[in-house]
Amino acid sequence: MKISMNSTAAFHGTTLRDIAVAKAAGYDAVELQTPKLFRFLDAGYTAQDLLPALAGFPVSGVGAIQEAPDQDFIRDATRLAQVAQVVGAPFVQMCTGPVDVRVVHDFKAGILAPGDARFRSTLGMDEKDALADTARRVALAADIAADHGVGLYLEPLAWAPVNRLAQALQILETIDRPNAKLCVDFWHFWVTGDTVEQVAALPAEIIAAVHVCDGLPVAAGDVPDQSSSRNVWTGAGNIPLQEWVDATKATGFDGWYCPEIFCDKVAEQDDVLVASSLRNTVAMLLA
Repeated sequence: MKISMNSTAAFHGTTLRDIAVAKAAGYDAVELQTPKLFRFLDAGYTAQDLLPALAGFPVSGVGAIQEAPDQDFIRDATRLAQVAQVVGAPFVQMCTGPVDVRVVHDFKAGILAPGDARFRSTLGMDEKDALADTARRVALAADIAADHGVGLYLEPLAWAPVNRLAQALQILETIDRPNAKLCVDFWHFWVTGDTVEQVAALPAEIIAAVHVCDGLPVAAGDVPDQSSSRNVWTGAGNIPLQEWVDATKATGFDGWYCPEIFCDKVAEQDDVLVASSLRNTVAMLLA
């Protein structure tokens, strides 16, 4: 099994720091993520400027394309696919939306005004229309990725209208893009009610990455919000991590496992210590 460092392990750092920490902490690869990556590019650097720091160190994925108005979506998907192509990453990541959970909170509370400029994605649509609209964007992102010789993996976000494993599988079947696959994220799946049995039944070839993460329960009817539910050390939450790892292994998947964490106290600790501890935790779960 291979372990890649998600950028959340060095939460407050930079893209170059992520690469350095991943190497120092003994990872097999690094998963480069926005907003750090966009900050790097917006400062005037290019993907080629990452190559000396990487020096052949693998990049397991580049993310994440976020649902946005088409012009912005195409721009961001293209930028990330270009980075993936240059650094040799096999995949770019896409998340269902809206990515901003505050939009979902406001919509549910009935205070999202008609003139609010924040992107609301499929909020308010029935499931059929929501799936169709999301599938259109996933197909577009997959085609952009394919134009740059890379694949795409889809991660359904727990607070988004399209948030279930079955919905993601339906989208992948609908768009029929050979380079489009799935990210198995333990928290997003667990908090929406997906099960280890569903994961174990997945074909290994549809999985591109696994995010190993923990969380606390969300009350019935509440919006799953990672700022509270995921504000915990990996192993200190309520997700039975060994069961989820074992279910993923049962598929035959032998690709990248990436620890992902959103814990405020942990983010203030030494980044190499945090990253090393997370890698060791995942390594023990995989043993």
